[in-house]
Amino acid sequence: MGEWVRLCGVGEAPGTDEVREAEAVGSDGKGVPICLANVDGTLSAIGNVCPHRQGPLGAGWIEDGAVMCPWHAWAFDVTTGVVRAPERGRVEVYPVKVKGGDVLVEIELAADDVED
Repeated sequence: MGEWVRLCGVGEAPGTDEVREAEAVGSDGKGVPICLANVDGTLSAIGNVCPHRQGPLGAGWIEDGAVMCPWHAWAFDVTTGVVRAPERGRVEVYPVKVKGGDVLVEIELAADDVED
């Protein structure tokens, strides 16, 4: 079950071709580390932890429309979360929307946290 949560205010979102680290906290109190990216004016949210060496993707940069890990320059497609060749791996992709002055992301609640 998904839940839309506030990630930040629109004014706190990264500018065009920039990234930033954030944490989405659900109603269950659990935080999800997010890399919020602005690629060519479109906001995208992916997991913030690189599967290679756990580098913080939100501390990286945008290059050729992909988020670059600051530690070893793995390139992540923001629409699929997949690493561009020749490496292999992927991160979670989260739906994003702007509502009012807030940037929202949809995160999944753990199955044991969902009430019937």
